[in-house]
Amino acid sequence: MEDRPPEDKVFESVAELFSLLSTPIRLKIISAVCHGEKNVSELLEAIETTQPNMSQHLSTLYRSGVLSKRREGTQIYYRLQSERVAALCRAVCTQVAIELDPAAEIEVKERLMPAAAR
Repeated sequence: MEDRPPEDKVFESVAELFSLLSTPIRLKIISAVCHGEKNVSELLEAIETTQPNMSQHLSTLYRSGVLSKRREGTQIYYRLQSERVAALCRAVCTQVAIELDPAAEIEVKERLMPAAAR
């Protein structure tokens, strides 16, 4: 096995986290539960998708440790397990929203988003 720089593990971990967060529906789910737990029905009211698709994304976020869940009768409630992930999402989404604002005067070198994405 070759010697790799220690930062490789950091970059691999960050890439794994970004991969987890790379789906808009997962970001919407995280946003929806930022201020309190929600059951699947409440999430489906807030986020336009099918129940099977929602369940798949909730399961992925749960298995990764971003969400936790509890059962109450027949309902399953999801809540944030990782406030740090929510803070990261909030920071990036806020910055991108600013950059999408046509009135924003941000130098090209300071932007998060490539010019082609705008």
